[in-house]
Amino acid sequence: MTTLALNMPDRRRLLAMSIPFLAVIGSMAVGLLLIALSGKSVPDAIEAFLDGAFGTAFALGASINRAVSLSLIGLGFILAARANLTNVGGEGQIAVGGIAATALALWQPVAGLPLGLAIVLPLLAGTLAGAVWGGIAGVMKVRFGTNEVISTLLLGFVALLMVYWCVQSTALLRQPQTSSSTLPESLPIPDSTKLPGLTGDPESPLHIGLVFCLLLALVTAIVLQRSTFGLRLRAIGLNELAARRAGMPGSILLVVALGIAGAFGGLAGAIMLQGEQFYLKAGFSSGYGFDGLVVGLLSRGSTIGVLAGALFFGFLRSGGISMEIMAGVPSALTVVIQGLIVIAVAGSVILVEKLEGGQR
Repeated sequence: MTTLALNMPDRRRLLAMSIPFLAVIGSMAVGLLLIALSGKSVPDAIEAFLDGAFGTAFALGASINRAVSLSLIGLGFILAARANLTNVGGEGQIAVGGIAATALALWQPVAGLPLGLAIVLPLLAGTLAGAVWGGIAGVMKVRFGTNEVISTLLLGFVALLMVYWCVQSTALLRQPQTSSSTLPESLPIPDSTKLPGLTGDPESPLHIGLVFCLLLALVTAIVLQRSTFGLRLRAIGLNELAARRAGMPGSILLVVALGIAGAFGGLAGAIMLQGEQFYLKAGFSSGYGFDGLVVGLLSRGSTIGVLAGALFFGFLRSGGISMEIMAGVPSALTVVIQGLIVIAVAGSVILVEKLEGGQR
């Protein structure tokens, strides 16, 4: 009896570790059942998913590139969450970051700059635009008491409309119209402003954005766990009134936290523009802001969790696109399957927290 009692914490820990894995497997099994019920070939769908996720050098690089953008949104989310702030405006911050990066990359003096400045300056412009967009929500919260969930969400819709405006107007970023069939999008950015590849393999789209992402993840982990700034964010998040009475600049910290979260989103938009898409078009953010929000939520405040979740969702996105194209799985069904996986993982996180709480 004593041996069983001593082993119970270990059993609970093992169960807690296995629950998310089992949740993913179970939700995927349900997804395969839905594919079978839709009349599509399950083996073909599985093969298409694996090929699209990591079956080739191109697929693997594209999946990791998607994970980079999702990671940046997730990192911004957990940093703001440390101050008890919920940043749901990643989609809008990606959008303004893409606009700023496009505008600067297409400016002729920037394209001709040496020493990598033609790459760095558009990245910085996108980062700054995202920081301003997130900071606006912070100022609204501090000055007017506006809930940041509402303000970041609505600012996101405004930013998406700004992208539409920019690519529809030739006075802004739309390419010159030579005929009625000219697409509403910007000119392609110059080669000198594109992110360089990371592997040297011409078949792989993997770019240097991965290095930026990993460095920022390390910096974020150090800031949150080892810095005075991270401690102050935690104090504000736990009890804002007590933190203010202790002399902490609560208002400034809240604005800065949302500004940094926005900066991560803006950088994600710039990296997407300079590393993958190379021109601005309506809807270029492709829902990455909302997927990155889910990554941040499921990470439980861990930078490692953000990176792992982003990689998972990156593979999931790439595999889902491949299933649509190669196996004929309807896009709506792919979205449903992804939603099932998200719900299953989120539910498993809640269950793990209850088990850990019971263990303590």
